[in-house]
Amino acid sequence: MKAADLRDKTPDQLRDELAQLKKESFNLRFQQAAGQFENTARMKAVRRDAARVKTVLNEKAAAAAGEA
Repeated sequence: MKAADLRDKTPDQLRDELAQLKKESFNLRFQQAAGQFENTARMKAVRRDAARVKTVLNEKAAAAAGEA
C-alpha cells in the first residue's frame, strides 16, 4: 500500500481501511499465539500500513484545521 494511493481516499474510507487493518492485526496476533502463524512478514506489513493510514488521516486533519 502506497501513501499516494491513500491520499486519494476520503477520511471515511481511510477510517474503514484502518479498522480493517486492525482486525487483520488482531487475527495475526491470535494465529501467532495459537501456533498457526505462517507469514511472519505480514505482521510487519500490516503494522506499517496502519501507520501510513494514520499519518495520512493526521495530514488531512491538519490541512482541514489550517483552512478553517
